[in-house]
Amino acid sequence: MKFLTAKFEALAVPVAPATPARLVLAMMAVALWVFALALPAIGARASYGARVTADEPQYLITAISIAEDFDLDISDELAEGRFEPFHEINLNPQTIPLDDSGRRISPHDPLLPALLALPMLLGGWVAAKTALAAIAAATAAATLWLAVRRFGVSPGIGAVVTGAFFAAPPLVSYATQVYPEMPAALCVTLGLAAVTGPLRRVGQVSAVVSIVALPWLSVKFVPVAAVLAVVMVLRLWPRHRLQLLFNFAVLAVAGVAYLIFHRIVYGGWTAYASGDHFVDGELLVFGSDPDYVGRSRRLIGLIVDRGFGLAAWTPAYLLAVPALFAWSRRRQHGRRAVLLCVFSVGYAMAVWAALTMHGWWWPGRQVVAVLPVVVIAAAMLVEQLRGLRLLLLTGCLLGTFNWLWLVVEASTGRRTLIVDFTETANPLYQVWSALLPDHRNYVGASQALTVVWVALIAAVTLLVWLRLKPQPAAAARYSSPGDDHGEQFEAPTFVDATKPAQPDRNAGR
Repeated sequence: MKFLTAKFEALAVPVAPATPARLVLAMMAVALWVFALALPAIGARASYGARVTADEPQYLITAISIAEDFDLDISDELAEGRFEPFHEINLNPQTIPLDDSGRRISPHDPLLPALLALPMLLGGWVAAKTALAAIAAATAAATLWLAVRRFGVSPGIGAVVTGAFFAAPPLVSYATQVYPEMPAALCVTLGLAAVTGPLRRVGQVSAVVSIVALPWLSVKFVPVAAVLAVVMVLRLWPRHRLQLLFNFAVLAVAGVAYLIFHRIVYGGWTAYASGDHFVDGELLVFGSDPDYVGRSRRLIGLIVDRGFGLAAWTPAYLLAVPALFAWSRRRQHGRRAVLLCVFSVGYAMAVWAALTMHGWWWPGRQVVAVLPVVVIAAAMLVEQLRGLRLLLLTGCLLGTFNWLWLVVEASTGRRTLIVDFTETANPLYQVWSALLPDHRNYVGASQALTVVWVALIAAVTLLVWLRLKPQPAAAARYSSPGDDHGEQFEAPTFVDATKPAQPDRNAGR
């Protein structure tokens, strides 16, 4: 235990004395930029027979039920056709009657519909999507704050990188698509900001709220929430046992309440118990006979797959692996370890737990919640390796172009966001995607292309690792009066190994 707690003792307070006014202005600019880029997709059609499709109408109709009836029973909304404004064709309820009264509850956790209940009441599906765009803007601003205040990224570089990634898919895609991924990304970002900070009262409350909220958005976020909880425990143990005991009690009560609520309302331990696809058991969500070895190719497929890979639509994600791996060149390990653990657990869920990578949704859905970690890693990397800045920015701008092109097509009836988006007339996507493997037809050329891309990403990662070396910066202590959680933390900086070292101006002071 002492070894583990020692790894997290450096997680204390902001590492960069960024000017508060400058940071606030940067956060506001990024939030407005992301919000503005998200709005054009509100009117884009998900399919030819519906504005929203798959799980999206389930969340919206449940939001109507919460707003008007203060319950999750959607049987009356289904009977009245309340879904018609956003789903013109007949809606598959996705659920079975739970009792003799015909009560139906959508097999999805209730926090997202609860968040959208008031917008749905006031302005219908348009207001609900606008609310999600606002959540995306808040997530971008929180990501920028985390990058600057916890990882020493300059506000300028942080704002440009954060704005570029959040204006490109999949982050901009899930700024208006009705799924819990973007609210989960906000919870993850706020949770990371809390557990990597001084953990005073506000930090502890923020951490607990984020941890508790994630499972209520979806049970698939429980592993990520567990990582945040473990970090908080290690941070508070053993010097703050009373606070640790209180927070542990709150989390325990919240966990029990979650299980009891789902058992009573959904008829099982998770929301899947009420679904018509899981009548033989909730664990069918993992698949009836999952091939975990075969799913392992998603490790690279989630990045380079021709249709559903992150880099297929936003090439800048090809730098994700080099950016994350570059953190190994840092001398200080605490905060890096926390972010890497959160990302690894979230990515592992997408690789091995998700039923499929190619689903009835926009690409990248399974990893959206942890993509803010990639944004921060990329910002730290390009701040030190200036030669990568133009490459990263160009990759993000291509993603924005690809998304807006498809939004125009889906808003004019030529394509849809879900059914046939890979058939877009966008010439840039068609040329680029031809260079990527198709993991839905994983034979021959696709296997060879996968090997090639693995080799290329590995080579770039090695070059980045060799180009950077740890900077032997002295530890700095930043603490506020009365902050008994203030601890040592070395600034997460790199230096370019190809350039001569600069003299230490503070030497001898």
